[in-house]
Amino acid sequence: MRLSGSITALATPFDPDGELDLAAWRRLLEQQLEAGTQALVVAGSTGEAAALLDAEYDALLRSAVEIVAGRVPVVAGTGLSNTAKTIEMTRRAGSLGADAALVVTPPYVRPTQDGLLAHYRAVADDGALPVLLYNVPGRTGCDMLPDTVAALAGHPRIIGIKEAVPGPERMAALLALRDAGFSVLSGDDPTACRAMLAGADGVVSVASNAVPRAFRRLCDLARAGDDGPAAGLDAQLAAVVAFMGIEPNPVPVKALLQRQGIGHGLRRPLLTLSQQHQDEATRMAAACQDIENACITAAG
Repeated sequence: MRLSGSITALATPFDPDGELDLAAWRRLLEQQLEAGTQALVVAGSTGEAAALLDAEYDALLRSAVEIVAGRVPVVAGTGLSNTAKTIEMTRRAGSLGADAALVVTPPYVRPTQDGLLAHYRAVADDGALPVLLYNVPGRTGCDMLPDTVAALAGHPRIIGIKEAVPGPERMAALLALRDAGFSVLSGDDPTACRAMLAGADGVVSVASNAVPRAFRRLCDLARAGDDGPAAGLDAQLAAVVAFMGIEPNPVPVKALLQRQGIGHGLRRPLLTLSQQHQDEATRMAAACQDIENACITAAG
């Protein structure tokens, strides 16, 4: 498997009572597929995986596999703070039909680089699913360094990395590891265009929940080396992408999805978007629609 292009880290829709809204989930999946999204991440951090009960995780992943029906890869978030539990979760995702596992560096426990090597090798050696590494030190408190990634990149069950450190030096160090069996994906929407123009294989995006066509087009342009058009579309998306950071993820993107008729809120301790940002969310939702319409016109 080689993951590339526009990959959406899906939000998880809840109904007004805080229960899973599987009808809205189906609409979100179909909307993504129609827009050309090239892979889907279920129950990652944007999907509020830590707030899901085991049965809910199973229902989300099982339904995603059924709805997608092989059209694009389904990647399940399985990373936990302990290796044995991560292996167990990855086996579970494999049994439910996932195509690959997104395995974040163990949150909170802050392992050493040697600890990370041992962790990922154990998960990959178990063989339940191909493993996509995920480095997001701003959330986990743990930074997997390029030398550690290099030591893992040759493992036949480790298929790539989602890197959320935005600096160009970090991306350049990882791009040196790219080959036919190892993809380098941006995990940072604001710098994804720059990363792809430099050679990254794609982006795992939060904003593409709300603007999937635009992110597919951005990926196509940037990966083809069309610098000017890619930069122009990236500039159009800048305000929407910046809005995603106005409060903790996935609060802002779920405010936009709610305005699209997909879902109604989050689970504590996350709360819905603050009142002071509601008008901005309405403006951003309208901007998303305009950008998506422009992409439809450009494609037609």
